[in-house]
Amino acid sequence: MAFGSFTQGGPKSPNAEINMVPLIDVMLVLLVIFIVAAPLLTHAVKVDLPRVSSEPNQTRPDNIQLALRATGELYWNGEPVERAALAERMRTAAGANPQPELHIRADRTTEYRHVAEILGHAARAGLDKVGFVSDPHEQAP
Repeated sequence: MAFGSFTQGGPKSPNAEINMVPLIDVMLVLLVIFIVAAPLLTHAVKVDLPRVSSEPNQTRPDNIQLALRATGELYWNGEPVERAALAERMRTAAGANPQPELHIRADRTTEYRHVAEILGHAARAGLDKVGFVSDPHEQAP
């Protein structure tokens, strides 16, 4: 396995072996580079989430309670309302002075598209103060 020898005589055939040492060195250098660079490639987004408090939020008495069932039924201050009449009621409420707050209470299994439609109606009507109401005593499944 010697690459050269001190003897002048001997076979003059070409050496067909691959020298693996430089290839292993390159592989180890690349491995170290990837180990050092891997933590830099992770993207973390820091989110400042609100803290939950057990204190009830004190609101003004002139607010609108809008309940949304999982089936898509709507209740405006406890009375059923059709989706067609909802936009008109929201426009009327947006024109009041002072403008009332809209409190949306949705069932746990309500699809997000129903909530997004309500938010879209409120934005088009001009209602600026929209909040979500939840029950802090309710346990998650």
